[in-house]
Order: sequence, then structure tokens, then C-alpha cells
Amino acid sequence: MKIDFEAAVQFLRESDNFLLLTHRNPDGDAVGSLWALCRALRSIGKRVTFRLAGRVAENMLFAAEQPDDSFEPQCIVSVDLAEAHLLGEELFPVYGDRIDLNIDHHASNTFFAKKTLLNGNAAAAAVLVYQLYAPLGATLDKKAAEQLYIGVSTDTGCFRYHNTDADCLRTAAALVEAGVDNGEINRIIFETKSKAYVQFESLALNSMRMHFDGKCAVISLTQEMYAKTGVDESEIHMISALPRQIEGVLVGVTIKEKENGLCRVSLRTNEPVDASSIAKIFGGGGHKLAAGCDLNGGLRTATADLLKAIEATLKEYNLL
Repeated sequence: MKIDFEAAVQFLRESDNFLLLTHRNPDGDAVGSLWALCRALRSIGKRVTFRLAGRVAENMLFAAEQPDDSFEPQCIVSVDLAEAHLLGEELFPVYGDRIDLNIDHHASNTFFAKKTLLNGNAAAAAVLVYQLYAPLGATLDKKAAEQLYIGVSTDTGCFRYHNTDADCLRTAAALVEAGVDNGEINRIIFETKSKAYVQFESLALNSMRMHFDGKCAVISLTQEMYAKTGVDESEIHMISALPRQIEGVLVGVTIKEKENGLCRVSLRTNEPVDASSIAKIFGGGGHKLAAGCDLNGGLRTATADLLKAIEATLKEYNLL
């Protein structure tokens, strides 16, 4: 059931003993939104804990909250989660059908939760969490502002992507007024890379292949690359942005080879191509210009299947 902000605030005020969840391999918006919601609820006297499936990038841990295992959760809230199965293999079987409230900004949301606060036009889930602070009576201190800034800045590519709208910029301005050192956080998150990541990025770029007269670029991230560099999954979220940055590319694809033949796919598109429509073919979803899906059968099969779908999509737009 879709609800509005007033109903979401009422629900959060009337509930307690919260467990917060987000999608597997959490990015900046996932952890920033989750930590900020945790901090907001604690500031109004609620007991809150959380679980994360996958490691958080080390350059974001300066803003981390700590879970609280001293109570039994009674109310489950998820953030930045478009589909329940994206909780991951560990959390989905336990909590997938038990989520009381989901706070999300994906237009492809499947309304799996009992209640859903959704704004498919919001730049980030962090924008929605920020908008809950004042009506909840929560304290927006410097750390909460930093958490929200991580969410807003990462999901907009440091305010470079098309989803950077007026609400997003107003939110960022309010967070800076609350004490965020935006220049320093931008340096830490967007301009500081580990040596392992630099080596991994080089291998990723070397794997890139162009298709359909340069309108599609595909990067393949193999298990061998992970082993060779020792890079951690939490460090590589920004790799997905690389293929789309090439002049003339309309569809940028990053295929991550996992175990047992599974491939996780990130799609980044430029106008007029809809990334979510391609992801939907394979049971995935997301936003118009950023989406994802999972494919089985190994890297070669996944690549071939994706290219067929991308070719058909480009032809639909009369781009081939």
C-alpha cells in the first residue's frame, strides 16, 4: 500500500524497536539513508538496529552508526529497496515478506512492503529521509547531515547526473548549513582511490568492448580481476559509471561475474534510452538512466543475451 509522508511519520512515531534493512552490497545512498533514519529515530527516543548484506566502502565508514543487539525488533523498515529479493541471499528468506514500511525512490518499486513511501522522482532515498526529519521532530546534527550528504551526493554522481533536481540541491544546501564539509567529503568519496582500486579500474577499462557503432560499451568484471587486485566489492560502485562517459555511448553495461554462473549487471544509459526497460526484460529494474538485473549462465551467455536486448531496444528508438 502506497502511503504519504504524513502517514509514514505517524507510523514511525507510533512504532518502536526498529530493524532497518537495505539492498545487498549497499552503496552510498543505501547506507547513508539507513544510518540517517537510524539516527533520526534514536533522536526521538526509539530503539533501532540494522543489518547490512555486504561490506560498506571504507571511505564512508566515518559516518557509520552502530547496530544495537540489546532488544528484539518488532518493526521492520527498509530504505532504497525496489524489490524484496534485492535484500540478498542471507536476508531475503528471513525478512522478504515481513517488511512493514519501505522508503524508496525507484519508479520500478514492486510494493512488496505492507506500507510504501515512494517518490520515483526523488534523486535519492536520502532526500526522502531528510524530508522526514522535521515532521518527526528528529535532530539533524552534523553526523546525520553527513550521512544524508553521502546518500545524495553518491546517487547523483556528485551532483552531475540528470536526477540532480531542485529538491536535491535544496537538500544538499540544508545539509551544508547543518555542518557538512562538502568539499572534504567529496574529496574522500570521489577523489580518493586505493592502489588496488586503481589497478582494478585499469583492468576493467581494458576489458571494455564497443558495440553497435559505438552506441554500447560493455565492461566485464571477472573473478580473476578480483583475485589479481585484491579489491573489495564495496570499492567498485563507481565502475558502473565509466562506460556511459564515452562520447557517443547510449548504453553503458558493467557485468560482474559472481560464483556459480551468476552475473550481476549494471546499466547506465543516456537519453533517450530507458535503462529500466532493458533491465525489466531480465527481471530487474531501477531508474530510467540507471538500472540493474541478474543473469545466469556465465559471462559469455549473459553478455550475448544482453547485447540482443540492447540491439532490439536501440532499434525501437530508431538508433540503429
